[in-house]
Amino acid sequence: MSNQNIQIEESWKEALTDEFAKPYFAELRQFLKKEKDAGKEIYPPGSLIFNAFNSTPFDNVRVIILGQDPYHGKGQAHGLSFSVPIGVKPPPSLVNIFKELKNEFPDFQIPNHGNLEKWAMQGVFLLNAFLTVEANQPASHQKSGWQEFTNAVIEKLSKEREGLIFLLWGSFAQQKAVLIDETKHTILKAPHPSPFSAHTGFFGSKHFSKTNEILKARGEEEIDWQI
Repeated sequence: MSNQNIQIEESWKEALTDEFAKPYFAELRQFLKKEKDAGKEIYPPGSLIFNAFNSTPFDNVRVIILGQDPYHGKGQAHGLSFSVPIGVKPPPSLVNIFKELKNEFPDFQIPNHGNLEKWAMQGVFLLNAFLTVEANQPASHQKSGWQEFTNAVIEKLSKEREGLIFLLWGSFAQQKAVLIDETKHTILKAPHPSPFSAHTGFFGSKHFSKTNEILKARGEEEIDWQI
C-alpha cells in the first residue's frame, strides 16, 4: 500500500510526507498487517487510527493534550486521546478530567458521555503517543514505531507553528517537553488524571482555565470545554 492510501487529512499528509517515507514507518505498517493477519484484534479500527489528525488539521492546532496508549477495551478507542465514543462509559481518567473542569468552571455540566470531538473541532489536538493497541493488552504496541512517528509530529508542530499550548499530564507526557521549543510555545505540566495520581496535583492544576486565559490574552477565541 502506498503512502497515498494513508487515511490522513491533507495538511497533515503534506507535513508528514518525510516520515511516511522512512523505513521505520514501512516496518510499522508491516507490523500492523502481520498482527491483523494473525487474527489479533487491534484498536482503534483502521479508519480511526488517524482520527486526531483528521479532526484537527495542522494549521488548526492550538492546544495539544498528549495521551499515551489508546484504550484497550472493546469499543473504547476512537483515535482521540482520553476520548471514548458516545455510548461508551467514560473511563476513570476522563471522569477525573470532568471533575477538574467542574472545579474550574462552576457552570460546567458533567456530561453523560465521553466523546471529546467537540474539543478537537476547536483546535484541541488529542494525540496519543501510540496510535494502536492490541485488545486487552495495554502497551502492546509501544515498540512498534509509533513513538518515533508521534515524536516527529510534536517536533513538527513545535518547529513550524507558533504559540501552541501543550498540556503534559504525568511523567510519560512530560518527557516530551524536550521536543518542544519553549521560547515559542507554552507547556503546562501536571500529574496524570488517573485515579492513582489525580489527587497529587492534577486536581487544582487549572490547566483548562489557564489555557483559556492565555488564548484570551492574545485576543484568540477561548476553548468551550463543555461537551
